[in-house]
Amino acid sequence: MNFALYRHLLAVRPIRRLLLVGMVARIPHSAAGVLLTLHIVLSLGEGYAAAGAAAAVMTIGIAVGAPWRGRRVDTVGLRRALIPSVVSEALVWSAVPYVSYQWLLPLVFVGGLLTLPIFSVVRQSLGVLADGEQRRTAFALDAISTEVVFMIGPAAGAIIATSGFTVAGLTAVGISTSLAGLFLIWFNPPTRSAAPTAERAGELLHAAEIAVVSAAPAHVQEAAAELVPAGAESDGAAAGGGPGRRRAFRTRVAHNFAWFTAAVAALFAVAAGTGMVLSGTDVGIVAALETGGRQSEIGIVFLFWCAASVVGGLIYGAMHRPVSPMLLLLGMAALTIPMGFATDTWTLALLSILPGLLCAPVLSSASEKVADLVSEERRGEAMGWYGSALTAGVALGAPLAGVFIDGRGPSSGFTAVGVAGVVLCVAGLVLQQVRRSRTAPASKDITPRPHP
Repeated sequence: MNFALYRHLLAVRPIRRLLLVGMVARIPHSAAGVLLTLHIVLSLGEGYAAAGAAAAVMTIGIAVGAPWRGRRVDTVGLRRALIPSVVSEALVWSAVPYVSYQWLLPLVFVGGLLTLPIFSVVRQSLGVLADGEQRRTAFALDAISTEVVFMIGPAAGAIIATSGFTVAGLTAVGISTSLAGLFLIWFNPPTRSAAPTAERAGELLHAAEIAVVSAAPAHVQEAAAELVPAGAESDGAAAGGGPGRRRAFRTRVAHNFAWFTAAVAALFAVAAGTGMVLSGTDVGIVAALETGGRQSEIGIVFLFWCAASVVGGLIYGAMHRPVSPMLLLLGMAALTIPMGFATDTWTLALLSILPGLLCAPVLSSASEKVADLVSEERRGEAMGWYGSALTAGVALGAPLAGVFIDGRGPSSGFTAVGVAGVVLCVAGLVLQQVRRSRTAPASKDITPRPHP
């Protein structure tokens, strides 16, 4: 390990500024969930089920909008892509505190749909500004800053809400996030490397048009072929296009999906599994302490859990070799299961350290692999889908743990998400091994023997 990598990385001003802006911009939305829940319960007089429904609607909006927002960054550039988010954040979250519950639901969906894509922008830009070992360290630092955000944001949101200032708090979420978006527009961190010359760009485009279909996965080529309309062949021939037109159409379709390989799909599965384990553990901690009447001690467990993640991220970012995100998730999921055997607050806090140590490394390792596997032209869209997969996992983990908690007690929540995570990783590792064995070249010597 080489901890000097952090000093060298933070000496680069654009990276230092990007990490700082990313951390500050995430704080308002990390507090928004708590503020929204307590606003619905305390100010609107609705139940926790209604608050959960609102959170689910917002989560669906985020999951749907993230890939689209990332694609807009790829196609029109960062500044133009962020304008709708800057406007939406200010308007939606300023209006949410003043409407009834029925109007709140569509508002938070739009807010989620047009949320500032800070996650994908920061990761995409770090993939351009850093490479090699620096990239691993940069993603680790971003994961660490996210942990710090979730130490600050929810606690601050709870304090503001319980003090009776949910209206001011939700309004502040929108204004501060909008200001962060304006700063990003002014700062304009790079999302692509320096553009080639016009002549070189033309050569690269021509080469891409020739190679993209053959380089695309087989299922993409088949999908492209199926998308050719019936009669297009005869129409193209009549118009003088013939096979060339069909080939161009297939090239465009294949080019849109060529980045989504089996390896990238596996990383999205890791992201979903990570979100599932984390949200299920979150619910399990709350349920375990609430059942014992120790709600006031929830912060102790979260402090140990998040601090362990920060330490794990620092260690991983200083390592010379990457570790498979699938193996890291396997370890985190397996180590989550023993948390169900905790008997008091301090036992639970100590048992949370081991899975916590692997939290930031899982996220940084998966993000690093996505940046390595997807070209810059599609990286924003890929990071958006990665964020959607993580969000989907978060949305799945909480109810999965909740069902087992309601049926069998708080300890079963940790077991449920831990076992589910282990099963996911084992299945993924088996599929990877099968795929490698099928694609590996034959090792037998097939050189024909000379005739006597």
